[in-house]
Amino acid sequence: MEDEVDRLVAAWRRERPDLDVEPLEVLSRVSRLARHLDRARRIAFAEHELEPWEFDVLTALRRSGVPYQLSPGQLLTQTLVTSGTMTNRIDRLAKKGLVERLPDPSDRRGVLVRLTDEGCDRADRSLAGLLAQERAILAELAPTQRAELARLLRALTAPFDNIPG
Repeated sequence: MEDEVDRLVAAWRRERPDLDVEPLEVLSRVSRLARHLDRARRIAFAEHELEPWEFDVLTALRRSGVPYQLSPGQLLTQTLVTSGTMTNRIDRLAKKGLVERLPDPSDRRGVLVRLTDEGCDRADRSLAGLLAQERAILAELAPTQRAELARLLRALTAPFDNIPG
């Protein structure tokens, strides 16, 4: 079965036979898949009245386990945004009643961000919706193919995930 990347690669091989365009065969597909995944994520989150960034913060808190709270610094580490951006996000989520700020008992100046019951419910429902969307994207692959693809993608992404700083 031919796809758009096959046509793109064939055109470049015809137009620029002097270049090795083989990387396009993998990375153009990854890029196209990322766009499809982004669309599927937005659909899943919109069904639960969430933006992707809201999902990221809520699920970071939900994954932390009971009592579903983290410091703003821990949230920064997990969501890869600046402190100013995180402050804004926490403010907006608190205004929606999805998180609350609490004093940090171990640091008088610090705060903790905790999921509210509504935030926990929204995180759980949106995750279930996301997983349904992602299962549909992967439906053409057998379980062994999905495992192999995960292994290969891990080999590509792990060096980026383990860069200090």
